[in-house]
Amino acid sequence: YFNNFKELFIHFYGTVVNSFIKLNKIQLSVVSFSGQISFHTLGSCCGRLLSRTFFVPLSKRPKTGTDMRYFIELQYNGAAYFGWQRQTDMPSVQQTLEQALSTLLREKIEVVGAGRTDTGVNASYYVAHFDVSLPIADLGHTVYKLNFLLPDDVAARRILPVRSDAHARFDAREREYRYFIEPRKNPFTRAFSWQYYVPLDVEKMNRAAAFLLEWRDFTSFAKLNSNNRTNICHVMHASWTVESDGHLRFTIRADRFLRNMVRAIVGTLVDVGRGRYTVEQFEEIVRSLDLSRSSSSAPAQGLFLSDVCYPAEIFECEE
Repeated sequence: YFNNFKELFIHFYGTVVNSFIKLNKIQLSVVSFSGQISFHTLGSCCGRLLSRTFFVPLSKRPKTGTDMRYFIELQYNGAAYFGWQRQTDMPSVQQTLEQALSTLLREKIEVVGAGRTDTGVNASYYVAHFDVSLPIADLGHTVYKLNFLLPDDVAARRILPVRSDAHARFDAREREYRYFIEPRKNPFTRAFSWQYYVPLDVEKMNRAAAFLLEWRDFTSFAKLNSNNRTNICHVMHASWTVESDGHLRFTIRADRFLRNMVRAIVGTLVDVGRGRYTVEQFEEIVRSLDLSRSSSSAPAQGLFLSDVCYPAEIFECEE
């Protein structure tokens, strides 16, 4: 009975299940075929009653053409993660989300994000897409249950059905980052801002930032060995704002960003604000296409991905 079933299982799923113990008598039952196979063995060996349950995860099935695609909106505190992208031996936001979705939806889920945030960088708004074999009946309740599975530093906000060819990364038209500087020591904000105590000339910093809208090649702020196909970015907005509580907020919008680009820009603009560089020297750094001329990158904890924009038509999915 066991051998016949195993052959049938191998035929349909390509998975070999080996018994790790010889039982005099064995019962085998399949509890669930959604996402994983559960085998329960009951028998006796050397006069002892043995009961073992072992789970065999299913590999991701090929797309059948009927899979549903969804966008998921997230927020996360990046302090505990080595960036968004899945790592082999380090925690990442992508891996954390995939594990929670796979557990909840009972099949292997792979997510594709809108971009790769660096180690320690936060997101007040992030978008990823994933495919699932069956439509999700209650999206709101699914988000509710998903948040119980996610750790405290990652939160799901919404799940939205999209067209089957919608792509969280390639369909994004604009992305926005915000960077926060706290001009005084504050134990309650140090985890989410750069506490920088030197007075800064915000007017000079804004004049320098305005030049970013006139330039396209951001090699001067691109991290080395990032394997970028191009360092061309189209910046639509870049400015500093002094908030009512004295915080400085830098907002920058572009069609795409290079690895470490925003933090390198912020670090160099801060050096303009404290008088190390003039506005003209900042422009020379940008034109030089030389990373060694830019300043040290601003700390990761002050940076937030704050917006990702998509064309409306990708949400017009067929019934």
